[in-house]
Amino acid sequence: MSGNSYWIDVRHDGLRAWRRISGRNPDLVRARASAQLTAWDEKWSRMQEKTDEPQSREEKKAYALQLTRMAAEALTAIENTLAHSLERSPVQDWEQLKDKSQFEKPKPAAPALPKYPSAPVRSDKKYDIQLSFWDKRSKARRDAKEAAAHDVFNRDYRLWEFAKERMDEEYEWAMGAYADKMKAWEAEKTAFLAGPLALNAEIEATRNGYPAKLPEAVADYCDLVLTASEYPDSFPKSWQLEYNPNTRLLLVQYSLPNIDALPKLKEVKYVVSRDEFAETNLSNAALGKIYDVLIHQIVLRTLHELFEADVAGAIDAIVCNGWVHSEDKATGQAINACIASVQATKQQFAAIDLAQVTPKACFKKLKGLASKKPAALVPVRPLLQPETSDARFALSHLEADRPDGSVNLAAMEAEDFEQLILKMLEQEFNSGGSEVTITQATHDDGVDAIVFDPDSLRGGKIMIQVKRDTNPIGIGWVRDLYRTVIDEGANKGILMTTVDFDPDACEFAKNKPLTLVSGSSLLQLLEKHGRRARIDLREAKRALQDAAK
Repeated sequence: MSGNSYWIDVRHDGLRAWRRISGRNPDLVRARASAQLTAWDEKWSRMQEKTDEPQSREEKKAYALQLTRMAAEALTAIENTLAHSLERSPVQDWEQLKDKSQFEKPKPAAPALPKYPSAPVRSDKKYDIQLSFWDKRSKARRDAKEAAAHDVFNRDYRLWEFAKERMDEEYEWAMGAYADKMKAWEAEKTAFLAGPLALNAEIEATRNGYPAKLPEAVADYCDLVLTASEYPDSFPKSWQLEYNPNTRLLLVQYSLPNIDALPKLKEVKYVVSRDEFAETNLSNAALGKIYDVLIHQIVLRTLHELFEADVAGAIDAIVCNGWVHSEDKATGQAINACIASVQATKQQFAAIDLAQVTPKACFKKLKGLASKKPAALVPVRPLLQPETSDARFALSHLEADRPDGSVNLAAMEAEDFEQLILKMLEQEFNSGGSEVTITQATHDDGVDAIVFDPDSLRGGKIMIQVKRDTNPIGIGWVRDLYRTVIDEGANKGILMTTVDFDPDACEFAKNKPLTLVSGSSLLQLLEKHGRRARIDLREAKRALQDAAK
């Protein structure tokens, strides 16, 4: 699985906007958060710009009509959430995704080289001596005048050297100041470009890795697709993505907007007698209906955008769980409720004409689960839970030689595996008063058990099968378990495995009394009962290959 490691919550109270920005690169997450806040601030500034207040009655009536029209447009946009996404292609243009920001602050100007005055030259006329008749006849007089002229030249040359030295000192000082300015400028430029560079490097890595179906690149590409999808600022625009390369299944944990994020204004009228504007809001019932439809539209839109954008064919199926973060108005405690969950294969979804469907009917056709009261945040059970909570599963290929004594379930001897799982099942069910009965050891890398729960309300007969494997479990095993449940008159069937389930298996289990427990969940159950274990499929496959030689 691929998941996100870092996140930042950004908010703008004026716009009532909230978003969780996540990713594996902390510098990139910070850059995106900063860019989002800047964009919100700019939008808020534009909204705060003063406009001329209407003065006359006619102007105020026209202003009320304008506000009513804008309110209607906002509601229409909400109602067309799904249709809006059909008007644009979600396939990403890599170059347009890049941040091409330029650092516009000019570079500090270098100091000019000193312009020295011309050095005195002894041959200049200034230093010529004028000899009189007597000077020419007297060597002493002539030598005296020569010495005087030489002294003048030496004085001028020393003054020139002093001026040159002073200019050199001033230039050296200016160069030092220039070096400090350049250092500060380069640091400011580096800081400015850190965000774009990190973003562009991430985009290039995704651009190269996505066609090769590298798990992290597939998840990052899907993140870019959802980031480019336009929603109102008051919507969270937050999600977590996990991609399983074995089953080619993408799990989307999507943050849906709370009903409070929806526009409520229906109409504005100007009341002449009171010289004031009167607002009419949607009723709670009307708003609840709009919210109910919106939830289904967002989930379908998310599936559409991700499937449509998957030009590399990396995704065979998607599970989308829609969560709402809110506060209990009675207790003030935080609520995080899953109110919608659906799974669809790419083949299923390709057969749907989204332009013609009724969102709720389409959602039900896909056997999705949705809250009967979305506005009240009545939760439903997600069809698939994330597996990244167990780091030992996600990182197992790095831990083939762990010194902590934990065993690799996928590589255990069949008898040892059966005994380990049976003891765990006894602990899990006997603690609630249930009776666990072992039917037989099948020796096909699996184990069968029957649980009898005596509770008069929730009790009954549960058929359990545990399958040890190194490849994803297909529909055949799930179908066989369901047939056993029917034949035995059981209330429920549970299939546990050391791997994942492929999309067809998950699809078959929908709306049936079946529970599918994948490898990471099996590890969590074992750890719950004090047994450390790990799952390393690569190590298990190597062991099988060695045994076959």
